[in-house]
Amino acid sequence: MSTTVAVIVVTWNSASVLPGFLAALPDAMKGLDHRLVVADNDSADDTVEILKALAPDATVVQTGRNAGYAAGVNAALDAAGDIRAALICNPDIRMRQGCAKRLVDSLGQGVGIAVPLLYEEGRDTPHHSLRRESSVLRALGEAVIGNRRAGRFPALSELVTDPDAYRRPTRVDWATGALMAISADCLTACGPWDESFFLYSEETEYCLRARDLGYATQLEPTAEAVHLGGDSQVSPRLWSLLTVNRVRLYARRHGTLATTCFRSAVLLREASRAALGRKASRAAAAALLRPGALRVTPGP
Repeated sequence: MSTTVAVIVVTWNSASVLPGFLAALPDAMKGLDHRLVVADNDSADDTVEILKALAPDATVVQTGRNAGYAAGVNAALDAAGDIRAALICNPDIRMRQGCAKRLVDSLGQGVGIAVPLLYEEGRDTPHHSLRRESSVLRALGEAVIGNRRAGRFPALSELVTDPDAYRRPTRVDWATGALMAISADCLTACGPWDESFFLYSEETEYCLRARDLGYATQLEPTAEAVHLGGDSQVSPRLWSLLTVNRVRLYARRHGTLATTCFRSAVLLREASRAALGRKASRAAAAALLRPGALRVTPGP
């Protein structure tokens, strides 16, 4: 059996964040035999040149197009060869010392996916990265009282906010996909990531699929990383994509009536925030109402 861990990174115009990721890698991977595999989605900046200069031993897969995150993960995994586990990383992740080994060592005994404590840059408290599966009641709870307040009540929110859940190994339905270790067994059982989700919900779909096959997603609280974050919270285009994909995934797993109720609850949340002047929510509400926006495509 292979002892190698593949560090899988998907890049797209990532030149500004890639050097920091690479600089943190040696300490993060200490104690592990690893290889770096990067799938570049046709970056227009110096991403590939930076990789060649700072990580000359890395395997670089150039997809030739902006293929989406899941397609990039699949391309990199195809090039990784025989491995013990894969570490799926955003390039804006900064793993702390020993993070990777702690994640990989926590795999097994029913755990197929391990995630770390994630910190936002400049913050000392962990980011709420753990999630419950979507439901109509949870979507409604988030719409009416907000996801952070609703997070105190498991039936009313996807967001896990209980501080104790972030202090111990905690199994969840899914978790933020900025950094996750996946065992070889889980990778084989689940197959490729779902490329019908160009960006957002692909990690949700993968974790739920793994859970359905008997592989849990679990937090390893001794593994820590800093996530520089993205702009989905402020970008109307990205927030719309996140919101629509969330409903598309729900529709993939539920019937028409339940999906209509779920979509209505999500629309209520976005419309109420749009009324308060949030541009991203206004764009998301419009996207939810667009004909054909929630077209369901078959999974892998």
